[in-house]
Amino acid sequence: MKTFDMAQGSTSWYSARLGVVTASEADALVSPTGKIRTGAGVDTYLYKKVAEKVLGWSAEQLEGYAVIQGKLIETIAIPWFEFEYSLKVARPGFCASDDGRCGFSPDGILPDGSGLEIKSPQPPNQIRYLLENKIPEEYVVQIQYSLYVSKEPQWTFCSYSMTLPPLVIHVEPDPKIQEAIHAALYHPMNGFIPRMDAALATIAAMRNAK
Repeated sequence: MKTFDMAQGSTSWYSARLGVVTASEADALVSPTGKIRTGAGVDTYLYKKVAEKVLGWSAEQLEGYAVIQGKLIETIAIPWFEFEYSLKVARPGFCASDDGRCGFSPDGILPDGSGLEIKSPQPPNQIRYLLENKIPEEYVVQIQYSLYVSKEPQWTFCSYSMTLPPLVIHVEPDPKIQEAIHAALYHPMNGFIPRMDAALATIAAMRNAK
């Protein structure tokens, strides 16, 4: 795994993610139950990633919510976590697989090398997370994908609220979801990455023909 030091939300961070299947988007390919997705949703994601690669920029650069949430996590939630657990959290900007086709932006890397995913939900969602006492369905694939790319044996999920108790859960790789992620990405017949390579080659040929 390769690690890049840059501020999340910066121009270089967006550049590092262009055309890369990331953890926060992996649920476009695999469901929380480990089912490989098919159909229009996968196609839409394919077009998005190909456009990023061809154009060299992403529409997400125009959106500010992720940056705002990232600053909240950086200034409040991570210092709380470090104090609560008496450890130092490293903050790399982006981590990529050895082939550079997959990646994730961890909220933190713990001293043992495992990752930290922190969410700062609105109070109603925090109440739901606390009562359900499990990884929220909407983040299952994101965490499993980070485990897949990093090859780490554990990930820590923390849902932090300034007004409600926190939820901290340690997550291990789920073999079914891990297998589905790999197949969804690399299957030679219909994997996302072979499809993306074919699409990029087609677009390149069309541009060169002009």
